[in-house]
Amino acid sequence: MLWRVSLISWLIIASPLSWANTLKSVRVWPAPHETRVVIDMTSEPVYTYLTLNNPDRIVMDLQKTSLVSPLPKIIKDSQILTKIRKSSPPEKGTYRLVFELKNNSEPRIFKLAPSGEYGHRVVIDLPHNETKTPAKPTSSTPKETKTALPAGTEDIIIAIDPGHGGNDPGAIGPARKYEKNITLPIARQLKKKIDAVPGMKAVLTRNGDYFVDLNKRTEIARKQGAHLLVSIHADGFHTSQPRGASVWVLSRRRANNEIGRWIEKHEEQSNLLGGGALLNNNSDEYLSRAVLDLQFSNSQKEGYEVAVRVLKEMGKVTKLHKSSPEHASLAVLKSPDIPSLLVEAGFITNPYEENLLLTHSYQEKIASAVYKGVLTYFKESPPPGTLMAMKNKNTSTIALTPSPTDPTTPQIHAVKRGDYLSQIANDYGVTIASIRKSNNLYSDKLLIGQKLNIITDSKKNKQHKVKRGDYLGKIANHYDVSIQKIRFANKLRSDELAIGQTLIIPGR
Repeated sequence: MLWRVSLISWLIIASPLSWANTLKSVRVWPAPHETRVVIDMTSEPVYTYLTLNNPDRIVMDLQKTSLVSPLPKIIKDSQILTKIRKSSPPEKGTYRLVFELKNNSEPRIFKLAPSGEYGHRVVIDLPHNETKTPAKPTSSTPKETKTALPAGTEDIIIAIDPGHGGNDPGAIGPARKYEKNITLPIARQLKKKIDAVPGMKAVLTRNGDYFVDLNKRTEIARKQGAHLLVSIHADGFHTSQPRGASVWVLSRRRANNEIGRWIEKHEEQSNLLGGGALLNNNSDEYLSRAVLDLQFSNSQKEGYEVAVRVLKEMGKVTKLHKSSPEHASLAVLKSPDIPSLLVEAGFITNPYEENLLLTHSYQEKIASAVYKGVLTYFKESPPPGTLMAMKNKNTSTIALTPSPTDPTTPQIHAVKRGDYLSQIANDYGVTIASIRKSNNLYSDKLLIGQKLNIITDSKKNKQHKVKRGDYLGKIANHYDVSIQKIRFANKLRSDELAIGQTLIIPGR
């Protein structure tokens, strides 16, 4: 009888029901540059892993673990991962997973503690080994000199950041709808509207259901040369009463209200869900801090100015939670060199707004409002060197018809936001001293709307008759002057030239 009791005891100990952990599910999130696998566990996992070649695969052993999630799992849309399957374990009580790869990849594997609606997890990030195009062999023949792109025709770049994504669902509504499924459609509609404007271009920090680390979002914007970062979200709160859209800008202090503190906490939680880090590593803290402080104030000011205009437009299409921009200390707003704002399209935790946020018509209204606010700001204050800035200068410069006997050609320049004396002098091909003298300026401080007399010496000017094959870059290069100066001297509205057209080439 004793042996029967011992046998039962051994069976209980060896039974999967008695194992310390359970593999509940395996989730896969392919992204453009890496694929993330999230393994959901009932308790903290203990694991080992190794990588194998020929064929390429990763083998992971989860100790004292049983399986609930069905395997194998076929992966169709990943650039690196093809299949997740089980295999014979090295010992009883261990569960072995095999990740079959298309090629070699150095995995990043880490554990995450419970956060939000998720429990213990193992995260496996598999970088895609993107093949680089081999460099073309250099030729012994001299290269043809390339003409630089015309100055003053650059696009204004707007980085659009659809919040959350992948294993980070964002805020969750009463009907279990996810914030991440609302932010991306709004962002795509906003991008479409911005791209339709000549002189403007939008880029997305993500364009699918995958997670992007908070710091990488601003890195993407910076690499694209963004003039503005707009992060799209749907608000959440621990009660269902709050409702209405809002716009948030960075505060160096803590959030100025309870909902702001909720958003800050939610961002930290999202970062935990995604497995990222809120702080950048910095090897030269003091130098960076000095440089960043110089940029920060201007970026904050510009971000606030855009936010005011966006909020005004949003108030025309939906209820506002607050009529002025709110402040919070959020990682996605902390880029010191890029003006940034965060748009909350409404409260997904409010039952009425949860339904509203899921409709295409409401998403289009929010996208249109953000677009109009952004466009209004940049029409008023286009960055120097952009096509929109050039259009503004062309419309704000009034040319006076010169007298045939007058050796000078006066023009009037209306000062706008972002103008400074040396830039204006360079644009018109004159010296700073001549602008000071002709306008009786005792300092270089300029006022927006101030009219400046710009006097150029026509005796130094030359004339060029446009012939077939000519274009502004070629002509400017021939006379060793800037394209900008030729544009101003001839009051050109575009870079299109007509054969036989006579151009004034300003003297150097």
